[in-house]
Amino acid sequence: MNSSTNQVYPVIWHNNSVSLIDQTRLPNEYAFVEIHRCSDMAQAIKTMIVRGAPAIGVAAAYGMYLGAREIETSDRNQFLNQLDKVAQLLRTTRPTAVNLFWAISRMLKTAYETFGTVEDIKQTLLNTARSINAEDLQTCYAIGDNGLKVLPQTPEKLTILTHCNAGALATAGYGTALGVVRSVFREGRLARVFADETRPRLQGAKLTAWECVQEGIPVTLITDSMAAHCMKEGLIDIVVVGADRIAANGDTANKIGTYSLALVAKAHNIPFYVAAPLSTVDFSLSHGNEIPIEERNPEEIYQIGDTIITPTGAEFYNPAFDVTPAQLITGIITENGVFAPGELTKSRIKQFA
Repeated sequence: MNSSTNQVYPVIWHNNSVSLIDQTRLPNEYAFVEIHRCSDMAQAIKTMIVRGAPAIGVAAAYGMYLGAREIETSDRNQFLNQLDKVAQLLRTTRPTAVNLFWAISRMLKTAYETFGTVEDIKQTLLNTARSINAEDLQTCYAIGDNGLKVLPQTPEKLTILTHCNAGALATAGYGTALGVVRSVFREGRLARVFADETRPRLQGAKLTAWECVQEGIPVTLITDSMAAHCMKEGLIDIVVVGADRIAANGDTANKIGTYSLALVAKAHNIPFYVAAPLSTVDFSLSHGNEIPIEERNPEEIYQIGDTIITPTGAEFYNPAFDVTPAQLITGIITENGVFAPGELTKSRIKQFA
């Protein structure tokens, strides 16, 4: 598959169902999972068949419609009561990614504000889910182009380090952090991407490297523990990562290992940017210590594939995310521009202007 001619879209509405790229099978197998029911969508989100905060939001929006479609009543109040239960099911899938909750809230709001029959509400929910999908893709293009504005102004091509996967697979397409990379590559200003492998799920190794290879973007894969050495050796010009939730003050939750990467970048005076849509900013949380951190199954640590790599008797701690303090972040790249972490409230004003 060549993504320069066949764009990667991880969530597709097709033939009255949702097609998801099964990201648990990449990079060895490019396969789709067909989702017809809300419960199946919830399971797909929980098991990371679909992952990445924006993509989870899009998937959850379609999950809300699928759940609405399954409700068999013509009574408006009964329908809305059952739709609330659908929303609750989807909310329990991944606690950290705020786009999930944002999309569910938007779908519920649409349902409650739509007049007419239950069938009218269902049709409006499908239209809204498809709008969320299309809007996220346009948002990614805007983030990529805004990222060009903050690049170091040097005649040499740039080397960008990224962590986890914030590419087309993590969004409706194109990506956030990897969207910036794509835009830099498009403009002929990219020398190379260094991709952290991202233990324990290896999203950098399995997904980011895969996306880059499809498009001919030069990529070098490193283990997470090699980033400091690469910076010391002068191999990295800028760091760009994604986000799963950003507090109002700019503290950012992203895949585990991002915090240590920010510390190392600060020590080497390397710009550290977060690329994310405004829907990832949770203005109800003042600081990052209020962001819930998902803890996942310890088997992600003690085994790789079917092979157990640790001794019996060891204990495990597996937080899926960490929080990078705002003072370590150079700027946050959004669809509405690039903001210092302390200026996110200005982005909100601009959004509703």
